[in-house]
This record gives sequence, structure tokens and C-alpha cells, in this order.
Amino acid sequence: MLFAAACTAASGAMAHEAEQTKDSLGRVQLHEVTVGARLRHLNEAVRLDLQTNPVQSSQQVLRIVPGLFIAQHAGGGKAEQIFLRGFDLDHGTDINIAVDGMPVNMLSHAHGQGYADLHFLMPELIDMVDFDKGPYDVARGDLATAGYVEFRTKDRMPTEAGIEIGMHNYQRYRASASFLNNDRQSFYAAASFLTDDGFFDAGQNFKRFNAMTKYTNWSDMSKFSIIASHFNSTWNASGQIPERAVDNGLIGWFGSLDPSEGGSTSRTSLQAVHHLHLDNGSSFNTNIWASYYTFNLFSNFTFYLHDPENGDEIRQHERRLLSGANSSYTLPFETGVGTWKLSAGAGFRYDAVRDLGLYHAVKRHDIGTYSFGDVDQSSLFAYAGLEMNIGEKLVIYPGARVDWFKMSYRDRMKEAEGTFDSRANSQAKVSPKLSVVYTPVENLELLAKFGRGFHSNDARVVVIEDGKETLPGVTAVDLGLKYKPVPGMLLNLTGWYMHSEQEFVYVGDEAIVEPSGRSRRFGIDVGMRYNFARNFFFRTDYTWCHARSIDEPEGQDYIPLAPVHTLVAGLTWKKGGFNAGINCRWLSDRPANEDYSLTAQGYFIVDLNASYTYRRVTFGTAIDNLFNRKWREAQFATETLIPGDSEPVTDVCFTPGTPFTLRGFVSFRF
Repeated sequence: MLFAAACTAASGAMAHEAEQTKDSLGRVQLHEVTVGARLRHLNEAVRLDLQTNPVQSSQQVLRIVPGLFIAQHAGGGKAEQIFLRGFDLDHGTDINIAVDGMPVNMLSHAHGQGYADLHFLMPELIDMVDFDKGPYDVARGDLATAGYVEFRTKDRMPTEAGIEIGMHNYQRYRASASFLNNDRQSFYAAASFLTDDGFFDAGQNFKRFNAMTKYTNWSDMSKFSIIASHFNSTWNASGQIPERAVDNGLIGWFGSLDPSEGGSTSRTSLQAVHHLHLDNGSSFNTNIWASYYTFNLFSNFTFYLHDPENGDEIRQHERRLLSGANSSYTLPFETGVGTWKLSAGAGFRYDAVRDLGLYHAVKRHDIGTYSFGDVDQSSLFAYAGLEMNIGEKLVIYPGARVDWFKMSYRDRMKEAEGTFDSRANSQAKVSPKLSVVYTPVENLELLAKFGRGFHSNDARVVVIEDGKETLPGVTAVDLGLKYKPVPGMLLNLTGWYMHSEQEFVYVGDEAIVEPSGRSRRFGIDVGMRYNFARNFFFRTDYTWCHARSIDEPEGQDYIPLAPVHTLVAGLTWKKGGFNAGINCRWLSDRPANEDYSLTAQGYFIVDLNASYTYRRVTFGTAIDNLFNRKWREAQFATETLIPGDSEPVTDVCFTPGTPFTLRGFVSFRF
């Protein structure tokens, strides 16, 4: 449903449908999935994707969303770069990400606005995914322009242990233990440890530890959960290397010009979630959470451009306490034309960011300071909407939300020089939404969506620009359909348009404010899920987007790194305890700079996986990049100076993608 308060009911219905999609032999079944008046018309398909092709690593978690691509370019420990709907979302600037209702995005982050590190989420704990593309969900505000993704963790976990071993000294050990599991209560703990040297010439020495506990209590009318989690990781990175450094033989394909890159990060969270269902059919949901987060990242993007003697390595650092709470209420009531549902909610978030700094470094030792300060950022929000079911074929979802932000920045560099500099700004945003779903005939669903959304800018931008474009907005429209021509096939088609307002971007790598103008994007999303011969499941999603800057002349108006064509396809065979699949993904060439004189090269990658479960034991294998293609995972047009250059050169700097990699795994359920 459109509204957060309705998500519980929608999730329950979706889970029920998902349970119907597998028969007693574990065979995939699309036949029982119905086409009706639902706004999130792809969630059922993604639920099937999770059943037939489970996520195998934290790196892959976001790829669950159709049309979403990721790129890792810092040794595995840094949050992935995200692409969706013609946006280079950086690490989360225009996508709202949450786990069990707790925000993942970090506001006014040391590396980039909206930075979303999902590595604290163990893939085995994912129960379901709720998502939507575009700014249409009234319960999501800040950053939810290209869309949102929310993961729900499992309430119950078995007692089991597993080990995964692979090439490049990849090792992952995991275990979960169920201490309490009955009709009224459950309590489990899960943990994992991963180490990986990586495939680069310089060892990545990546280490990550995850732990989570969850207690859930059910009564006749309510459900209450307490969730505690901790995550930390350390890594080395080979960074982004210039094309010419490889072409002229200075380094190899997997080489590095500054192997001292890397970093460390951690997140510790505590959360309480309460769902209450009342006798009149209404529900009241409350979510309270708090996290302590640290981040320390060493990078070198320009090498010797600014400091030919010491190099251009930088360190980005912060520590923060973030907390928040939200509540939602849903009241269904009968009208003369059907059941309507009133939904409303409100909440707040507070980020206290300390030691937010950018430093000049040499081999991980600071030699200078570019910026250093503290950020305090708070926000309040409220929303309301009405789900109007008119007969059995038409549903109308109008709604609106209001968001208020207060941001302050204390410049501690100026304070050290004897000048007190602390500035603040506040601003509010109203976002109307409207969605209509119509089912003219059985197995055909038509939908139309309209919405306004926004993302908050970095607090340092807001105070430097004196409040200009604190909350730059977008306006978007979707028109689409979902169709089930035969019992085992589900098709979807959506055409969309989005207009983005002027914004000011804080470039964390350089501590500068960089303006970008208005933009427009439009495109199509096409998908299919096909369950044939009972044991085979085929899925594919294709997207196309045209993205341009409005205020630039033709030929100079390309939006760097905006995806043009994407395609994901997979075929899974599932019978009894056997499960095998082949998956491919294609990202086409796209502009690397504004005049398209530089190209970010596309790629086509094929992966394989297979597993077999016998009683309590599951074992299997996974192959990444089956055909060992050379490909570029992350790419940026960057001005650099490297050994052998007489003057700076702007070309494409890239991080090579994973070569052929084989992993094997085994798990035992006690």
C-alpha cells in the first residue's frame, strides 16, 4: 500500500501470496499470484526472486530492486555507488534506504550526502523487501526521489552454522542460534565474520564482523520486537586508476597508484518496534531507534595534481549519534462504495555529527587540514493520506506530507584561529502525492502516479549558501501496467518522467560547493517473471532512460554516469533439494562527462550458482564472472597527474570489476 501504516497489512498479504508460490516439493509457482489493485505492483515479483535466487552477500542486497545497479570502488568496505532511474545516486543521495524502519542513509556525511552503508545487514536475515521507484510514497520523505528500499529482517531464525571459502583467500563464517521459539515469543542471535584479500595486486585485507539479536513477542492484538546489532569493518583499497596508467604499462589492470587507500567503519544500533491492532480494525505502529556510527576513509583521486611532492591522499572522518522515532495510525472504515482507509503518521530524526573533517594525508598520516567542524541536524515530519477503494476495480491514493529541517554547522577550524563561526538554517517542504490503480478486467492492472519529492542538502552547503536550495525537489509522473496473460507469467511496463530542481552539492572529497542546474529524465521500465515447466523460473528487467541538464546547451547537457540501458536476466531450476541458476546483467556505455567526449564503458557479466539441500545440510557453489570478462565496475572522468605526465590529464579513472571467482559453501542446521 501507499502508506507506511498500511505496510503491515500489505506485507502480511504479500507474505501469504509468497507462501503460495511454492508447492510442497519446493517448486516455484507463479500461478497463485493475483493481479489486483495494488500500488507496489513489483513487490510480489521481487519476493519470488528472493525465493528462487537468494541474495548471497551484502554487496548484492540492493540488486534485488529491478533496474538498480551498484558499483564498489574501495576494497569492499565502502558503501556501494548506486544507479537507478537515470540517476548516479552516488552512495545514496536520491534513494531512501531503511532496515526495519531504521534509516540507513547518513545526512551531511563526511564522504557524501545520504551515504548508505548496508554492510551491517546480513543477507541471511532478510525476510522481505518493500520498494518503490519515484517519489510517490507519502510515508517516505528525505532522499526518496529516485525511490526507496526497505528491508525487513526475519522474526525467527534456525540454529545453524555455515562456512564459505573462495578464491583470493575469501572466507566467511556465520552462525545463528534460536534460544526461544514458540507461538508467543522468539529470540535469536546471528553473527558472521568475513575476510578477503581481493583480486587486486595489492592485498585488500578486508575484514568485516556482523552481529544481531532480535527478540519478538506476540499477543492477540500486538507484536513487539527489540533489535540490537553491531558491525565493523577494515580494508585496504586500490582506488580508481587512470586509463592511461594501464595503457602505457605503468601499472597492470588490477594495479594501484596509491595502495595506502582504505579505511574503517562501524555501526551499533538499538531499536524497538511495536505493532498494535485494535478491535475496530485500526492499527498503531511505533518505531524507536538509535545508532552510534564511525567512519574513517583514505582516498586518492587526483594522485599528484595538487601536491606533486606529497601526493593528494585525503582522509575523511566522522563519528555520529543518530536517533529517531516515528508512529503511524491506520483506520479502515466502510463507505457506500467500498472500504476506505485513513492513514497518518509523524516522526523525528536527529543527527549529532562530531569531528567531521577532511584532511591531507600521506600513507595514512595527516599532514594538513582542509575542513573540520560539527553538524547538528534535526528534522520533523507528518503525513496523511486516504486509500479510497471504489468498487472492486478502482483504488485512489491521495496524500501529502510536510517535512521540516534545522541544520547547524560549527566551523572548528575558524574557532581554533580565534573566530567563533556557528551558523544555522531551517526550512520546510510540502510534498503532495496521488496514485490511482484501476483493474478494468481480470489479470490486468493499470496505474498512474504523481508525486513531489526532495532530498536535503549537506548542512555545510546550506549554511555556506545561506539557505539556498536546502531541500531541492523533484516532480515525477509514472504510467504503467501489470498483466498476467497466462497463469505462469507476470509482465510489467512503466513509462515515467521526472523533473529535478536546482541544487547545490557539497563535494566531500574537496570541501567545496559545486552547483548543478535543473534536469529532466524520462524512460521506460519493462519486466517479466515466467514460471514454466513447473520447475523453471525466468526473470528479466530492462530499463531505458534519457537524462539531460535543462540549463546547458545541446551537446553539453549530458548528465555524467547516468545509466541509459540496463538489463538483468536470470533462469533458475528448482526441484526438491536442488537449486541452480544462471544470471546476467548488462549496463550499456554512458557519458562520463557533460559533452560525452569521454565514455564510461558498459559491461555484460554472467554468474552461476548451484546448491543442494539434504536433510539438515546445504552445500553449493557460486561463480562470479563466468567468462572472466575484463570490465570496469566504477568509472569517473577525473583530472589527474601521475608519474610520466608533464601536465594534468582528464580521462576516465576506473576500478576493475571482479574477474572469474569461484566460491563454495556448506551449512548445517541443528
